[in-house]
Amino acid sequence: MRDGVQGLRPGAALRGGARSAGGGHHSFDEGQPLTRRVVAVVDYGMGNLRSVSQAVMHVAAQDPTITAIVTSRPEEVRAAERVVLPGQGAMPDCMRELRESGLLESVLEAAATKPLFGVCVGMQMLLDRSEEGPTAGLGLIPGEVVRFQLEGRLQPDGSRYKVPQMGWNRVRQAQPHPMWAGIPDDSFFYFVHSFYARPSEARHSIGESEYGVRFTCAVGRDNIFATQFHPEKSADQGLTLYRNFLHWNP
Repeated sequence: MRDGVQGLRPGAALRGGARSAGGGHHSFDEGQPLTRRVVAVVDYGMGNLRSVSQAVMHVAAQDPTITAIVTSRPEEVRAAERVVLPGQGAMPDCMRELRESGLLESVLEAAATKPLFGVCVGMQMLLDRSEEGPTAGLGLIPGEVVRFQLEGRLQPDGSRYKVPQMGWNRVRQAQPHPMWAGIPDDSFFYFVHSFYARPSEARHSIGESEYGVRFTCAVGRDNIFATQFHPEKSADQGLTLYRNFLHWNP
């Protein structure tokens, strides 16, 4: 299934417009209003947009009541029923592009009332601040983002830890959550990261993993859920996570 997900090609998003799961472009200007059950993948010019949108569109296409779009329009983010915030690379760059794209306020508005799913740096951006930069985040999850301090340390097999962590790792479900439905505890997900979240409150740590240190790899509160790992690169378990998000009603 891993190859099948990554092989889907809905096409790149158009800046200034949106692409739907059906493959057609639409915007408000074309007289096609967004339907009630729309999930918007935010395109602010950064991040793992293609792979995230492929996975979201794949699971959305299995439900005729849901339309998935990739959009760079604040009004479409505001109109959507739920929002996915991807991110990849450096958090200072992602925060800058989110501001300069004009999408920051619409993302904050969505986070106040709608289901929001942050992925990778999209998760890190939800916290108060990051050591990278340093950079101020969106302040939606109290806490900070810190770098792995693993230089010179050996793994159990005798090899040295490498930063970033790249590859499959086990995820422990630290707290029950509807987003874990149908996903066995200790399932493997795919990681690529040098920084990780350190929430101020344990109740916001929804998933944990270990890489030289036990760290939070999924955070959540109220209508917000986010992961450091990449569901879109995590085969069936990752698709289940996206499918759960499309039907999650916090």
